[in-house]
Amino acid sequence: MFGSFVGAFKPSLVAFGGRAWRIPWRMSKTRKANVRKRLREVDSVIDTLMASGVQCKQLDLIKDMPRESEMLPRDKYTTFSRTAKNHRKSVHKVPHFTKRPIPRTTPKSF
Repeated sequence: MFGSFVGAFKPSLVAFGGRAWRIPWRMSKTRKANVRKRLREVDSVIDTLMASGVQCKQLDLIKDMPRESEMLPRDKYTTFSRTAKNHRKSVHKVPHFTKRPIPRTTPKSF
């Protein structure tokens, strides 16, 4: 019944290519600006928490992390990946990268 692939079920190059082929190989200026904006917003939330006097273990760990202005572009726009060449992968290649925290440092073993 569906073996003939007619009408709405007809395959096309886009259907075979999948979503991975539509991700650009380089981040655009807009995406980079949005990444910087998200990092600055996180910095402002951390500053607000520290000013309020809240004490917790995670906040003490975050204090040692670099701020957005102190980060290298390599750390802003790429993330650690075991499988990628040179163990770095562009942030926009990570699924749901706008909703996941961007690690601000590379693991110490690499």
